[in-house]
Amino acid sequence: MGFSINAGLLDAMVLSIVQNNDTYGYEITQYLRRAVDISESTLYPVLRRLQKGELLETYDKEYMGRNRRYYRITEKGKDTLEEYREEWQNHKRKVDSILMNEGAEDNEQT
Repeated sequence: MGFSINAGLLDAMVLSIVQNNDTYGYEITQYLRRAVDISESTLYPVLRRLQKGELLETYDKEYMGRNRRYYRITEKGKDTLEEYREEWQNHKRKVDSILMNEGAEDNEQT
């Protein structure tokens, strides 16, 4: 059993990966697979959406005689990533308060 990942969380994870280093689709997929089950065919629409939203930009670089498309985070992408991180912390705190039984004693008194 696992938890599903929504589009916003996936966007945030991709932006976070690309923030560290410019990278290409296959490498992003491999990094994401450490945490979620994702295929390249699922990732590429995410990359296009982020690019269309001006959160990522691309450039091509030759690798072994072929062009490889690299993704780079934009300033707008960095700002959006910070917003995602704040939202994630708030969301995580709320879920943890229920899932980890934090504050259960307070609820019993109410």
